[in-house]
Amino acid sequence: MHWHTISPTEVLTKTGSQRQGLSATTAKEKLAANGPNELQEGPQRSVLSIFFSQFADIMILVLVAAAVISGLVGDLKDTLVISIIIVLNAVVGFLQEYRAEKAMQSLKKIAAPVATVIRDNLHQNIPATALVTGDIVLLEAGKIVPADIRLMETASLKIDESGLTGESVPAEKTEKTLHKEDLPPGDRLNMAFKGTVVTYGRATGIVTATGMETELGKIASMLQEDTPPTPLQKRMSDFSKKLSVFIILLCVLLFFAGYLRGEDWLKMLLTVLSLAVAAIPEALPAVITIALAMGAKRLVRNNALTRKLHAVETLGSVTYICTDKTGTLTENRMTVKQVKTFETTVHIEDTKSPLLLLALLNHDVKEGKGDELNGDPTEIAVYRYAIQHVENADQLVNTYPRVAEIPFDADRKLMTTIHAYKDKFLVVTKGAIESLLAVSADHNMEETVKNEADIFAEKGMRVLGYGMKWLHHLPGAVTPGSIEEKLHIIGLAGMIDPPRPEAAEAIKECKSAGIIPVMITGDHPVTAKVIAKELGIISGKEDKTITGAALTKLDDGSFAAVVENIKVYARVSPEQKMRIIKALQAREHFVAMTGDGVNDAPSLKKANIGIAMGITGTDVSKESAHMILLDDNFATIVKAIKEGRRIYDNIRKFIKYIMTGNSAEIWAILLAPLIGLPVPLLPIHILWINLVTDGLPALALAMEPAEKNIMQRPPRRTDESIFSGGMAFHIVWVGLLTGGLTIGIQAFEIYTGSEHWQTIVFTVLCLGQMWHVMAIRSEYQSLFKQGLMSNKLLTGAVLVTFLLQLAIIYLPVLNTFFNTQPLTTVELLTAIGVSSVVFFAVEAEKILKRSRKGSA
Repeated sequence: MHWHTISPTEVLTKTGSQRQGLSATTAKEKLAANGPNELQEGPQRSVLSIFFSQFADIMILVLVAAAVISGLVGDLKDTLVISIIIVLNAVVGFLQEYRAEKAMQSLKKIAAPVATVIRDNLHQNIPATALVTGDIVLLEAGKIVPADIRLMETASLKIDESGLTGESVPAEKTEKTLHKEDLPPGDRLNMAFKGTVVTYGRATGIVTATGMETELGKIASMLQEDTPPTPLQKRMSDFSKKLSVFIILLCVLLFFAGYLRGEDWLKMLLTVLSLAVAAIPEALPAVITIALAMGAKRLVRNNALTRKLHAVETLGSVTYICTDKTGTLTENRMTVKQVKTFETTVHIEDTKSPLLLLALLNHDVKEGKGDELNGDPTEIAVYRYAIQHVENADQLVNTYPRVAEIPFDADRKLMTTIHAYKDKFLVVTKGAIESLLAVSADHNMEETVKNEADIFAEKGMRVLGYGMKWLHHLPGAVTPGSIEEKLHIIGLAGMIDPPRPEAAEAIKECKSAGIIPVMITGDHPVTAKVIAKELGIISGKEDKTITGAALTKLDDGSFAAVVENIKVYARVSPEQKMRIIKALQAREHFVAMTGDGVNDAPSLKKANIGIAMGITGTDVSKESAHMILLDDNFATIVKAIKEGRRIYDNIRKFIKYIMTGNSAEIWAILLAPLIGLPVPLLPIHILWINLVTDGLPALALAMEPAEKNIMQRPPRRTDESIFSGGMAFHIVWVGLLTGGLTIGIQAFEIYTGSEHWQTIVFTVLCLGQMWHVMAIRSEYQSLFKQGLMSNKLLTGAVLVTFLLQLAIIYLPVLNTFFNTQPLTTVELLTAIGVSSVVFFAVEAEKILKRSRKGSA
């Protein structure tokens, strides 16, 4: 129902109400039929269901199977270690999901607790949840609007709808019927919406929607949609499935091949278990989580708080940033940009700036603590400009004491104050240009004033006009009719919510990184377009602007055809914001959405990464977002994107490192029995390598600095494999080399009759990993050029891991637990020498890559 298009009388009829309000009986019946006026949450998952859902990942299920088999064959050490890994991974996932359930609770806090209504012709205060359609509600300054209301009577009513519509200044409301049906919420000036705040005046209205049927309720419904997975989650899920299938097939083939060869089934089961444990990168989930947490910590130091860890990496995949204007790209503070003073026949003796004196006199701004000013944002802007440009402003104002005033009225669109000066009275009137011209004495100036006002408006500015006249006597009744006539127009003030100084540079850097910024705002299209051009969001003829009304007329196919050309969306509703996000995602874009209001919450949740404002942001927007900007600064997003790209590069490095090590273990365990050698490693050895030897250096890889050209590269393709760029080939051949060296030293030590052959094999495999991690710090650059100390943490991790390996070899208590024996000096040096082949082979690979790159 388009309530704004019918008269209050018709609204009363359609809602079954009357001006004396509903009867208590009718209200009770309606409440029973339609339910309370509150936001409903979707089906709630229990704490236990959230926790146990963490075990649904196929990699985790394979690990569970490995733990069970280890226990059945009596190897409780392996069972214990694997179980700890599984539980830790589940706890981390549980904590992230549990926090994400809080968005709806914050949204419910916005609702007004109490409403003043007329029922049975009596004024009553009732719980807002008890409101029903047809209730007559009284509104006044400071009140939260308790439901969606069709205004019936208004007196200078202004409502702050910034959280719902994105409009930067309070909306001036009216009770007049509007005739255009497809108006966005911000243009329905005869409606008041649930959760918005009355800043000025008073009103009476009829409740037209409650609970989930309100505009706020529609937002709540959209918040219940599923959150899309991040690029890394998609890639790791795909990787987990393929790896798990590979492991299962490999284990089945190996088991039956051995069984058909006449091997003991229990021995083959233990071999298969060793292979499964070797193939599963147990440390990978923990290493990725910790690396993302370290990245999140770095982001906090740059004023970006990450609520969901995977958002850190997601930043590196972003192709579009859909940003709110107010408070995100702009300062969220109306500022006078330009003034124009006209020559008139009337004068003020005490000032060279008559326009600024009028601005100092005609306002309702109250001074707070320090530089704080309270009142209407438009009045504050002009008043602040005036006191900054007029000397001895306070002394000058005291010369013109206010003796009477006529408050602003939405119909007149004027405000008048009257000031005593010597033996006469100065009348000062400000307001809309058309209203001021209607009461002007200077008809010959009408065209000049209109032209100047149009110039201001074309620059996206709000225009406020000032007029004045002198009176020798005040009339008996100070009314608009007796005072607001034959005024002389003194000047105009044009104001705008200015762009943040650093926003233009941030947008420029986004574009150089292949990221397209798009403005989505509830503000006026002219203002939005001006700001977009100034910031560089609109930079060519192909960049289009569209309003919410025009967007409504486009079907999905037509919108999809032009969505990549639209750079500014103005006067859009929360539903349309969601439609924009979905349209871009359908074209394989990864979308970041920034915002601060309630209206932004669904889009923040639906976007691949939602970024809320920490200072001006509502609780709802913060709970719905993946990341919060602590300084509300768009430029901080650029730093976060750079960090996200660096983190992804480093995640690839330690996946490369871990999977190469696992590949080496698989080759060793798979090939050794085929050539008549015993299984080279015990499951406990493999777990040590996968957790400690893999884990510590992999974490240190996360601290590798960003490449110099990281913000000149385009975003990663959405279909790009995590193993792209030759990484899969590297994992196979270096794994095969390391596995071959392991089997070679095993055969040699068994042939020479060494009793320590298994410890030597174990050590070669561990140290081969250490040599490998030092070599893969850069894709092309040699370690000798990088320097050992360019990543001190990695060098330290390698040293600590080496010392831990020595402890396993030489400490008796660890010998028992890990089934190892002390090595002689020659045996240890042999292991170090054989394992170092891996380092020199990878350095040779980098020489080859550099030569190919140079010749390309």
